[in-house]
Amino acid sequence: MDNEAYPRGRINRLLQPFGLVLLGSLPVKDRDGMADLDDAVPVRGLLLIGNGGSSLWPVFSRSAEFADGRPDPLDRWSARVGTELAATLGGRAIFPFEGPPFAPFLGWAERTGTAVSSRLSLFMHRHYGLWHAYRFALAVPESPGRLPDGADFESPCLQCVDQPCLAACPVSAFSGPSYRPDLCLDYLARDDKSACRQLGCASRRACPVGKAFTYLPGQVKFHMDAFVKSRFRG
Repeated sequence: MDNEAYPRGRINRLLQPFGLVLLGSLPVKDRDGMADLDDAVPVRGLLLIGNGGSSLWPVFSRSAEFADGRPDPLDRWSARVGTELAATLGGRAIFPFEGPPFAPFLGWAERTGTAVSSRLSLFMHRHYGLWHAYRFALAVPESPGRLPDGADFESPCLQCVDQPCLAACPVSAFSGPSYRPDLCLDYLARDDKSACRQLGCASRRACPVGKAFTYLPGQVKFHMDAFVKSRFRG
């Protein structure tokens, strides 16, 4: 990533005022079939941008989008910030909430070598564990390569014998072959004083990887409230 086009220091300086971090980068190949940028300039790279822990919370929670009472404040904030940053780099912002078809963010994350799927179906980042999220990608006209973090990240779940995350769920939403969000939603809707509702998912909190980046209480409440509201949107 430390090349002339996109030195990591420059990218970090652009992201820092928004509380965002560079979570991964990768070159784009012709087989990816991405639309050209303006003036028929092909996309040659992707920068995956998001929050590590609660890095964005102090900025987002003071934003106009957070305060205006309209739906989807974090998506709208991400759209504004991502579009601004893309213009600065001569690229295009791609958002995980735009679709269908939806952009393959998790596939891109795996290709960066910095993240893998976990036993909870959440992606685990090599630095932030389960406490991160991809807010947008920046499609750029030159290849950034991949972040120079050494070998591809291997899932700690493969070496985790006890798997405390599975036992921590009060409704066993992760005990089957796939995650059962309906069990989570029913439980959270029934009891807004539960530890999961107040502190965040018990299984996520039980994972020992990246504990230092556990979300702040305000961010936990924001996400859990949004998750419960999704139950009533059909």
